[in-house]
Amino acid sequence: MAELELIHVGVMFAVLAVAGGLANRVGQSVIPFYLVAGILMGEAVLGSVGTLSLDTIGVAISGSELWLDPDSEFIHLGAELGIVFLLFFLGLEFSMDRLIESKDRIGKAGTIDLLNFLPGVLIGYFYFGGIVEAILLGGVVYISSSAIITKSLIDLGWIANDESAPMLGTLVYEDLVIALYLAVVSAILLGAGGISGATTDILLAIGVLFVLVFVVYFGTEYFQEFLEIDSVELTVLRTVAITVFVAGGALALGVSEAVAAFFVGMGFSSTSHVHEIEELLIPIRDVFAAVFFFWIGLLTDPFVFLDTTVAGLILAAVALSGPTKFLTGYLGGRVYDLDERRSFRVACGMTTRGEFSLIIAAIATSASVDQWGQAVTETIPSIAVGYVLVMSVLGTLAMQYADRLWLIAEPILVEDEDVTPAD
Repeated sequence: MAELELIHVGVMFAVLAVAGGLANRVGQSVIPFYLVAGILMGEAVLGSVGTLSLDTIGVAISGSELWLDPDSEFIHLGAELGIVFLLFFLGLEFSMDRLIESKDRIGKAGTIDLLNFLPGVLIGYFYFGGIVEAILLGGVVYISSSAIITKSLIDLGWIANDESAPMLGTLVYEDLVIALYLAVVSAILLGAGGISGATTDILLAIGVLFVLVFVVYFGTEYFQEFLEIDSVELTVLRTVAITVFVAGGALALGVSEAVAAFFVGMGFSSTSHVHEIEELLIPIRDVFAAVFFFWIGLLTDPFVFLDTTVAGLILAAVALSGPTKFLTGYLGGRVYDLDERRSFRVACGMTTRGEFSLIIAAIATSASVDQWGQAVTETIPSIAVGYVLVMSVLGTLAMQYADRLWLIAEPILVEDEDVTPAD
């Protein structure tokens, strides 16, 4: 019924508001709080609660009637829009000209960062014994969280510091790599023919990516003209229209909607309207991003974490990928000629994982269980959610307390005691 659906949507936003308030109070990223909120409101937790009787007012409430369905049309569509706007905003931060100017340093730091595929690939292959599982876990542990890192850079005042350059540059490299990665993974898992029948889908996806790059590189003046209108309302409507339309069209052609939105954002990034767009669309981005993280939580059965296998794989992923990400982050800072302390801060920041790992989990969840099995559609998404919960908190804390951690690391990393302090 429409009224029940509306009530459920209202409950969702109320829960998100409470979760976000708690996150702000304790000084943590909202992402793990939104994830946990979704887990608690899902079928596995709230849906398993028996009837609560309120005798004083003659009301009986059943948890099985209150849990929120991840297949709800609004929640699912809201989650898709969350992915789109998160990646659109990331694209706004990087113009094609900026990428070309910094290509050498970005290329070196980003190539070093590719080492972070290895822990997930090794865990996936040696435990599950399959190439697809290895590729999925490799992607989950490889990519840092652009959303959390960018927000932390702003909140901590690092955005104007030297260490922001290698962090943002490496994020751009990762996003370009993950664009191709998501195109391939989506074609394999969601295509009709599996690995053997995915070649055509992959070639089509790569072709779409080249078209998007071409449009971004040569279409700046058209993006500029598109927004030459003296109306806030129409600026918002036009921006949302082209972003969602292109994302939906790309998805229909086998390319991730997130990747398409990223390139649309890059197209707008070279216009004179970029700051206006950011100010107008930030509330829209944050609302739907919250729905996306909540939706991932709804899909997650927390009791899977009690399984020693899943818990062990999460701990293994954290233990192996945490140090490798820290090392590659530090080396990335050195590529940009930063001193040891600033490079250490880069390393602290890059350890955070978040939205991309969850996008990979969402793709795996959408795959056919009959074709790929529960390892791909259930176990790996559960590992991804647990892994993000741990690494998003650890990464946020590492950035917040980077200077205190430096006091421990300094004797190991610095031979010369005369070191210029970071801002």
